[in-house]
Amino acid sequence: FHVLRTTWRSGDGNNRGSVQFYRCYCVLRSNWWGKKSELEYRELVKRFATETGDCPTMTAIRHTLQKDVFLPRDERLLGVVHVSKAGKKKKASFLCAAATTEKPVQVSIVNVKKSDKGDTYKRRQTWELRELKLVDGKDDTKELPDFDLHFEKNYKWVASNVGEKNPFISCLWKLCQRYLIKKRPDFVNVNPQLLEEAVQVGELQRTMPQAGEDVVDEEYQVLSAQEEADLEKLISQCDFAVSNAEAFTEQLSKDLSMLDGANIHSIMASEEQVKNLMKLLEVSETEINRIEKRLERYESLLEGVREQMEQMKGKDTLIQMQNTNYKTLLRTLDTLVGQLDLSPGHIKALHEGDLSNPSHILDCTSAAEALQQAMGVQLHPGLCKMQAVREQQKMFEKLRSSFARRLASFLNGAFLQQGNEMSENLSRHTQEPALPKHYSAHRDLMPYAELMLWLKGADITSFHSLAQVYTNSLKKQYDREIREFFETAKAILGTKPGAVDRTKFGKLMGSTESLGKGSSSKTRSSSLLDIADHKGSNPDITDRAKFERVLNSIMNELEPVCMVEQDFIIKFFHLSTDSTATDLGSKNLKSKDEEDQVDEGVVDTDGGMFSKAHTERQAEKQVSSEVRRMMSELFGTLEGELHNFINYADKMDPYNSMYMLVKISSVVMGMEEKDAGSYLATTLATSVVIVKRNFDKLIQAKIQSIAEIKVPKNKRCGILPFVCSFEEFAELAETIFKGSDRRADLDKAYGRMVRTIFDNVERVALEHQKTPQDVVLFENFHHLNAVFARLKITCLETEKKEARHKYKQHLNAYVINWLGHPMEKLNLFFEGIEARVAQGVKAEEVGYQLAFSKQELRKVIKEYPMKEVKKGLDSLYKKVEKHLCDEENLLQVVWRSMQEEFISQYKHFEDLIKRCYPESGIMLEFAITDILQIFSDIAQSH
Repeated sequence: FHVLRTTWRSGDGNNRGSVQFYRCYCVLRSNWWGKKSELEYRELVKRFATETGDCPTMTAIRHTLQKDVFLPRDERLLGVVHVSKAGKKKKASFLCAAATTEKPVQVSIVNVKKSDKGDTYKRRQTWELRELKLVDGKDDTKELPDFDLHFEKNYKWVASNVGEKNPFISCLWKLCQRYLIKKRPDFVNVNPQLLEEAVQVGELQRTMPQAGEDVVDEEYQVLSAQEEADLEKLISQCDFAVSNAEAFTEQLSKDLSMLDGANIHSIMASEEQVKNLMKLLEVSETEINRIEKRLERYESLLEGVREQMEQMKGKDTLIQMQNTNYKTLLRTLDTLVGQLDLSPGHIKALHEGDLSNPSHILDCTSAAEALQQAMGVQLHPGLCKMQAVREQQKMFEKLRSSFARRLASFLNGAFLQQGNEMSENLSRHTQEPALPKHYSAHRDLMPYAELMLWLKGADITSFHSLAQVYTNSLKKQYDREIREFFETAKAILGTKPGAVDRTKFGKLMGSTESLGKGSSSKTRSSSLLDIADHKGSNPDITDRAKFERVLNSIMNELEPVCMVEQDFIIKFFHLSTDSTATDLGSKNLKSKDEEDQVDEGVVDTDGGMFSKAHTERQAEKQVSSEVRRMMSELFGTLEGELHNFINYADKMDPYNSMYMLVKISSVVMGMEEKDAGSYLATTLATSVVIVKRNFDKLIQAKIQSIAEIKVPKNKRCGILPFVCSFEEFAELAETIFKGSDRRADLDKAYGRMVRTIFDNVERVALEHQKTPQDVVLFENFHHLNAVFARLKITCLETEKKEARHKYKQHLNAYVINWLGHPMEKLNLFFEGIEARVAQGVKAEEVGYQLAFSKQELRKVIKEYPMKEVKKGLDSLYKKVEKHLCDEENLLQVVWRSMQEEFISQYKHFEDLIKRCYPESGIMLEFAITDILQIFSDIAQSH
């Protein structure tokens, strides 16, 4: 028991769960059972289980599983572990590794569950060993009961203790090594000792019987063949071993005593040899002592040489260190002098350089860069304490301060002088709105861009002060230019907004005369300037073309002026995201006259200034907030003046909001692609919001005017004014919004307006007393259908179909109602015949009734000669002519529809005569050709 317990406590998890340990336990059990009482044995087992945590009952479970579960299937149990599923409170089960007893051997992993009633076990789930893909031991350093088996899905298990988990994993590994040649599963997070090759070969051969052998209980140790032969030989020599155990024991004791005596005699016989060996050892010890003394003498001689060599080595190290220090010091001083040295020419340029001379500007720029480079050298803190270094740095500080003050003073004067010169040269007499170009001012200041970058790093306070002086000096100038620019634009438009708003817009909403000439065109121009060329006599179109020209001029002037000024600010004051660029000389702004600038593409023929750097600007360039701040200070009045002009144009003509919406939105979209976030793009985007509101007000005003219109009831209705107004609006809108990104806004307005028009056409048709309702409806819906078809408005396809349907519907209703029954008595006669037929009387027998005899039919026919029919139709034509308007020209269409309806009634009468009076020879007094002739004569006579 002591040996067994020591083996358990000293071993790791592998030894505790090994087959060898269970064999020791079984030996203890078998030996104890024959010598002690059962009570003592159970106490010993209980004590062992308490101290080691082992569960000897697992052996009984193994026997039960082998007997009840696997033996009936000709399988043998090779490994078992008591498990439960991770994270679930379910009954525990057993994972078993089993193999078949017949060849070929099939190994499987079985999940066995104990039944709720009784002590029987049942298979729950079975997997083939070849289905196993991965064995995860969770941790190869810690003793954890958790492990995973990966088949088609992952199964997570928790063993009852580590002593059961490790043998089971080791058993699985051995089975995989023996029976799986290809596609063996991976074993991860498993202690390598469990997977040693030696354990695989030795243990597997001892613990697993070969196929065809009987299953041996692992509780007993099987004797080897040699041991079994020796035991049989011993028993054969003693025939009384079975019958007389005491005599057999005495015989064995005698044999043991004889062997002990033989061993003692053998030891005593070897005493002489031991003495000889001791003598040899003494001689060896003497020789070793002699060699040790000689080695000690050699060591004392070498000790002095070692000290001398160490001293020489130390001196050589000091000499090398001294030489290295001298070289390092020399190199450091050379570097220090070179970095902190400033040439006399640079110093002279910084003190006396003429900033107004272009050649001297380059010298000053070079000197300033050299000074900045010298002051920016990173020195060791120890070098900074040197007197010469501190004096040199103080000299650099004075030189930088002096040149910064001189540069700031010079640029301050230059900014003020340029502001005054531009104010004197401002032209106030222009026929077209135009903003002055500041190309020459930018060209003169651009050579100082590099010095401004130096000043930004040397004296940030002076830099900000100069930026403020620049904005203040040019702000007033830009304010005057922008005000006069927009005043010129308003003067070109030339009409006070109050009067124009009432006359123009009222005419658009309620007049048909203004539409008469304009709406007959079948084609659209891409610009109102082209329309004005074709219809110059129309004052509305002329004024709108003038406004379009002025608006285009405003946008064309604002964009280059603002963008060029913004580019100059970014380059001159280095406010862009990449402020380290140094190539900011006069490359983009060249000192040439205007003709050279036109040739180079810098100034266009219309006077607009575009630098090549502006036209080649990178896409999606992000402008910093500092740039927008300076631009908002320079162009402080631009946003207000632009909004005032928008409101002025809207009061002149509400339709101007459509021009502005399309044009300004187009400019904003173009600038977003090139200069996202620029000041002008932000300002124009705000203006787009205002223009969109004005456009919405225009649409709402038109819808409201349509709903409030009242048509005179004592006159012929004709085409309603708001229908004509919509046609003019649509023609103008299609011209303006053609190819625009704001098409969705127009389509939405179309939908609201057309639905309102449809509703109010029906309302006016009900209210009008002079013109029949159907005439009002089919005339106006015919006109709307024609407008939709001519303008090809895609978003109104549904409304076009609806208008066409209503036109045909009300045309047919009008024809039927007003044509009526031109031969009334004849119609009543045949209606009676149809009633008799409907009651069941045969058509051939109707003529035998007195009221519907042939004689009665002839009397009725004689009352409608061709002369009477023509007279009635002529009267009908005059009524139709009075109902219809001249603008839509639908009289002949209506008259032809009435002709078709009359012929249809005629054919119906003839059909009834043939059916009810066969072979009677009765016919109407006129034929279809006569009817066609009558309708043709009436139409020609009028």
